[in-house]
Amino acid sequence: MAETLALTAERRDRAGKGAARAARREDKVPAVIYGDKKEPTLIKVGSRDVTKLWNTGTLMSTLLDLDVEGDTTRVIARDVQLDPVRDWVIHVDFLRLGKGAKINVMIPVNFINEEASPGIDKDKGVLNVVRHEVELLCPASNLPDEITIDLTGKEIGDSIHISEVTLPEGAKPTITDRDFTIATIAAPTIAPIEDDAPEEPDAPEVENGGDADDAASSDD
Repeated sequence: MAETLALTAERRDRAGKGAARAARREDKVPAVIYGDKKEPTLIKVGSRDVTKLWNTGTLMSTLLDLDVEGDTTRVIARDVQLDPVRDWVIHVDFLRLGKGAKINVMIPVNFINEEASPGIDKDKGVLNVVRHEVELLCPASNLPDEITIDLTGKEIGDSIHISEVTLPEGAKPTITDRDFTIATIAAPTIAPIEDDAPEEPDAPEVENGGDADDAASSDD
C-alpha cells in the first residue's frame, strides 16, 4: 500500500490574486481543499514542502494527512498549477477523502524477472513498454505503490494485457471497454553482425632464405 505522508498548512482568510501573491511572498503556496460534500477550505502550504513532493513525480498519487492548524484531513492532490516561466508550483487543489472514498490514480508499472524471460535473456528480444503507468479506480485507503508484472517465461511475440495483472483488492482499471496492452516482447531490432569477410591470402613463400622484398625485386 502507498505510504501516507504528513503535510502542514495554514488557513487563508480570503481568495483572489492579491491574497495569493501575499502567500507567495511568505514562501507559501496557495491551495484549496474541496470535496466530501463540504465547503472548500482555503489554505497555504510551505513552498519547499510542496516543491519537494512535486519533484519526486509522485505528488498526484500520494495520500497526504494535511494538518491545518491542528485539524487533520486525508487528501490527495488533484490539480497543480505551475509558473509558466520558472516552472514553480504556484497553486494546488487537494481533494478531501472521506470514509470509503474511491479515486482515480495513475499507478506506475514495475517489471521483474527479465532474466527469466527466454525472449529477452536467450533470444535478445526487447521489452516494449506500451504503458509505464496504468490508471486505476482504487479505494483511497488502499492505494498501491506500483503494479508488478512478472516476465518469467515470456517469449518473443508475447503481449502482457491488463487482464493478466493481479490488481490490489478493490482496484479496477478505468479503461473497461477493452483488454488493453501494457507491454510486448519484441524481436531484436538489429541482427547480430557476422564476420563474412574473405581471409587475406598468405604472403608468398621465398626459397633460399630470401625475403618477400627480394623476391619482388628484379636483377640489375
